[in-house]
Amino acid sequence: MKFTLLGSGAVGGVPLYGCTCPACVRARAVKDFVRRPASALFEAGGLRIALDAGLTDFGQRFDPCTPGGGLDAVLLTHYHMDHVAGLFEMRWGKGRVLPVHGPLDVEGCADLFKHPGLLDFSHSLEPFAQLEWGGTRITALPLIHSRPTLGYFIQHDGLNIAYLTDTVGLPQETKGFLKAHRPDLMVLDCSHPPRDAPPRNHNDIRLALGIHQSIQPGETWLTHIGHDLDNWLMQNPDALPAHIKMARDGWVWRSVL
Repeated sequence: MKFTLLGSGAVGGVPLYGCTCPACVRARAVKDFVRRPASALFEAGGLRIALDAGLTDFGQRFDPCTPGGGLDAVLLTHYHMDHVAGLFEMRWGKGRVLPVHGPLDVEGCADLFKHPGLLDFSHSLEPFAQLEWGGTRITALPLIHSRPTLGYFIQHDGLNIAYLTDTVGLPQETKGFLKAHRPDLMVLDCSHPPRDAPPRNHNDIRLALGIHQSIQPGETWLTHIGHDLDNWLMQNPDALPAHIKMARDGWVWRSVL
């Protein structure tokens, strides 16, 4: 089993267009600090599933005409543009139909539903619906966001990964599920540094740390990170406790090294 974080950035990414803050200056100078749209790839036993498709080169990355390049399915957390932008070009391609699973959202995004091309959007998921591919089981978990949004709990070969973006806090039923099925790895939305007022739509660092403490996963990677949080952590480099990490684009988590 292999889990790759394709992107770890909030909408706008890092560096943010036109911004000259220290985090954005650093990201322009050092590629390792660039953050592209939050997304991931799960691979196990020949199965390849993308979680979100906001990367603008998504179709090129997963071109079925290249060896091992295709996908078996796409799981969308929700239909905001930074999570689906890569599908717009891909839909006009050729070849077999690609299943796209996601929350029930009658609006979708722009005209993706109206002109899906080779993408099959008929696989809407209810909260706690389960999908199975061979030895892999994936459970859809409801999240709290500005439009219908799902996280995904991936189980394979006795290991559990929770992918939870975009969200502000967690619904009680999702929190209960995660406590009962303790993740080995939890990838968790955290867009903001500590805020005095309650954050809207995305966790700040206080909320994210509280979720980690409540769930007690083996390890937490923070994702959907904005430049303000990067700046705050440049000033507070020792702010994160053990087992919580600021994720980076390209990070890989494997069941067997």
